[in-house]
Order: sequence, then C-alpha cells, then structure tokens
Amino acid sequence: MNAHRYDVGQGHDAQTMTFEPLDPTRFRTSIDGANTDLFTLSNQAGMQVRFTNQGAKILQLIVPDRNGNLDDVVLGYDSIEDVLTGQPSMGAFVGRYAGRIAHGRFALDGRDYALGTNNNGHTLHGGVKGSRHRVFDVVSIDASRAEMELVYADGEEGFPGRLASRVVYEVTEDNALDITWSATSDAPTVVNFTSHAFFNLAGHAAADETTSHDHLLTIFAGRYAANDAQLIPNGLLRQVAGTPLDFRVPRRIGDAADAPDPLVAGSGGYDHTAALNKPYGAYGIAARLAYPPNGRVMEVWSDEPALVFYGGGGLTGEIPRDRGKGGKVYGRRAGLCLEPEHFGNSPNLPSFPSTVLRPGQVRRGRITYRFSTAS
Repeated sequence: MNAHRYDVGQGHDAQTMTFEPLDPTRFRTSIDGANTDLFTLSNQAGMQVRFTNQGAKILQLIVPDRNGNLDDVVLGYDSIEDVLTGQPSMGAFVGRYAGRIAHGRFALDGRDYALGTNNNGHTLHGGVKGSRHRVFDVVSIDASRAEMELVYADGEEGFPGRLASRVVYEVTEDNALDITWSATSDAPTVVNFTSHAFFNLAGHAAADETTSHDHLLTIFAGRYAANDAQLIPNGLLRQVAGTPLDFRVPRRIGDAADAPDPLVAGSGGYDHTAALNKPYGAYGIAARLAYPPNGRVMEVWSDEPALVFYGGGGLTGEIPRDRGKGGKVYGRRAGLCLEPEHFGNSPNLPSFPSTVLRPGQVRRGRITYRFSTAS
C-alpha cells in the first residue's frame, strides 16, 4: 500500500505528513446477506474520515496538528476480518440502546420486557447483537456526507417495536465530524444512541497509556451519575468536586486515573457518566480534549443530557481482539471515548430524563467532534 502526500490547505506552511489510507478492498465481503465496504469522507482542508458500514464503525480520522501535519487520531482496524474479531464497540455507532440496562429488564406501560444480556447479567449497548454487530445500509453518499439506515425488528434482543433508524456522518469545512441521527417506532419502546470512537490525539501510531494520560480533558459537568459495583447507575447524581471525576477545568487524565479512590479503582479507571451543564435537549459543548505536545484539540458538542467518559481500561493488548491498524497492538488505555448519550439504566430510573419513544414521534440526536489546534 502506498503512502499518500497531502496538501494541508491555505493558512499553513507547506507541512505534510505521510500515512497509510485504509484499503477498501479489505473491507468488502457479505455478512448475513448484506454487503460491507469502506467509505471515505473528506473536506478541502485535508480532514478525512473512513468508516465501514459494519456497525457504522469509524476506523480512520485524519486531522492536522499545530504545524499542519496530518495524522490519524482514532483507533481501529484495517480489514473486515479484524473488525469482526476486534473490540465490537471500536468506532461503532451504538444502539438500539447504548449503555447498560440493569439485569436486562425494564417495564413500560405496565408490561415487563426481558432483554438479551451480554455484560455480567445486564444488557450493554443493545444486547448480544446490537448495532455494533449489524451491517448498515448506506442509502446515500457524496464526498463529505453519508447517510445510513438500520432497522431493528420488533422483539429483537427483547426490545418492543420495529425501530427504523437513520444516521448521517458529515465532514464539515471547519474540520468537524457531525453525526446526526433519527429514529421512529411502531410501538412504545426505549432508545439511546451514541458514537463509540476511540481517540488519541497523539496519533494512532503513538497510541498508548502514556500519550492517553498526557491529554488534558475538560468536561462541562458539575455532577456525575452514581453507579453500583457493576457500573449500573442507581438514579442518583453526585457532585464531582473533590473526586477523580472533577474535570470542570482542564486536567491531565493520568493525574487521577489510578487514584486510590473507589470511584476509579473499582472500574479499572474511568468509565463514568457526567450530567452535562446545559438545558435538556440544548445543543452545546460537552467536553474539550487537548494534546499539548502537538496542539491538537477536539471539542465534543451534543444535544444529549449526559456524557460517558471511558478511559480505555478494557484494552488489554489481547491478540487478535486488540490488534489494530498496521499491526499496532492496543494496550491498556491506548485510547479514550467521549460518548454523548442519555443516562444508562434510564428505563428503570424515573429520576433520569426519559428515553421512551412512542409511535408518531421522531427521536433525533446530534453529536459533533470538532477539531482545531492551539499554540
């Protein structure tokens, strides 16, 4: 595979960087009768996003640093075979219910529902075969925008209602990946979607625990959702002040990731949900991530009420599961996730914003990852 040379556009010195674009031919196969492929979106400034319609997984994201050098800042795989044997959430658009539902059960309109369980007896990210394991239908695509569709059958993984969902990936000219989605159902149900990209702004080749820990993170939240020992929210919100979860001002991630505090020690680091400081349904900033050595900055914007910060503790360097692009092995905390969504276990917790979707309604959401640089 040949390395490519890119012009970073106006306003920069003639700085370039070589990297290996993923090969689309390595993503072409058929899964359960549905064809898979690799797709590329880009803008005039050199930003590129490559994704496969298997799980709508973002596998490569190219953005500049402060000197205009382009690099890949997400973790991912370089063939469909590695995608299928890899971490199922890596880069995925997650549904039909992101996060955990306790004991795989909830009640709606007086009826009890039993779901597929796949995480210590609980339902995680849609169950045994949520969207992470499904092939999306790409219904339209151009140079910078792709629209995908996925329909969940009534009763699939135990969820009620035939749920028709659409998700759009768009690369904008101001170096953002804008993700919008919508869903409708023919019966009362619950829905929760998010993007599960793993980021490391140092660049894919440098992705390890050291570089991940050297990021500065700001989360625009004064409270977090309290969990039990199995990371199931109990409906209570607590103050972040004085805890390892206090990212109200920029904080180096590694400074408290291994603090002797049950909040992080019990979960192997960060896997927590922040209650965002903005009105319910308002589109606003949720987090800012920065890597000072190269100046890359990523802002996360959304209209969701919560943000899950996952520090990548489940990356263990296991082969083939954690063997990424170019043979890079993803060890502990090589990348991190910032996932805007509703609170986990919301169907069982009336204190949290409702995730109920009824016939005739359209549930919509938006997540934006906006890239820039700092001196």
